[in-house]
Amino acid sequence: MLDRLNQAMEHIERHLDQEIDVAELARIAVTSEYHFRRMFSALAGIPLSEYVRRRRLTVAAADVLAGEETLLDIAVRYGYGSGEAFARAFRAMHGVGPGEVRRIGASLRSQPRMSFRLIIEGSGDMRYRIVEKEELRLVGRKARVPLVYEGMNPAIAEFVRSIDKETTQRLEGLSDQEPRGIVNAADQITDGRAEGTELDYYYGVVTGADTPEDLDVLTVPAGTWVVFESSGAFPQALQYLWRDAFTQWFPSNPYRSRPGPEISRAVVSQDGAHADAELWLPVERIAEQARIGRGVDAG
Repeated sequence: MLDRLNQAMEHIERHLDQEIDVAELARIAVTSEYHFRRMFSALAGIPLSEYVRRRRLTVAAADVLAGEETLLDIAVRYGYGSGEAFARAFRAMHGVGPGEVRRIGASLRSQPRMSFRLIIEGSGDMRYRIVEKEELRLVGRKARVPLVYEGMNPAIAEFVRSIDKETTQRLEGLSDQEPRGIVNAADQITDGRAEGTELDYYYGVVTGADTPEDLDVLTVPAGTWVVFESSGAFPQALQYLWRDAFTQWFPSNPYRSRPGPEISRAVVSQDGAHADAELWLPVERIAEQARIGRGVDAG
């Protein structure tokens, strides 16, 4: 898998002055576009689109400094429709405009080329199970919130506090299947998964019962799920589960993520410092032919 990912990274470098086709990157990595974006974000720590943008502006800065072409020619080469659009993007990354760089010089920022390598860890095992579920309904309250990778999400915390105790008790009474009890679900996450982009957040339960009209409902098609379990500091225990799923579990198992909500459940201690957590991710098994291809290429 890492060999394939590095081939995809090399493809990006060769095409920085062209449109980057994410479907082609996924083909090189022998996976789906959906899974490739999520795998990249987890491994690199930034969305794929942001990495490509930074690499283009890093290479463009070298062309600006060389002084052999007009700024407009450089802007067009790297996909900007005008000199003004290029100047704005350039300044946003480097803190100075391209014209100023040529006139007076300046310190610039660089996005290094990324490559992926294997670091032997795995000293702690991951607890997981594979679950097949029929169509399920997630019932509760929904809000549009920004994506936060580390620490508490203030928008989610405020939204949950706004839900009265009576509503929470009604929801708990509707829970009749796994994952049991109050759950949190993230849906409609943008492909780039950049921090700060918005998603649909659900506070509710999974149920087959009749749904009260005043509650929001998310219907999820039947499919396969991988369920991870962990205990530790809250909310890190849950956030690290997501990170470890993509950096450790997926590269070692014949599954890839598929579209659908990411459902989590945390039983938090009274002092709010510790939690027993579960993370449900929708997955699909990788075709045997693709797995054989990976093994051949890796060798």
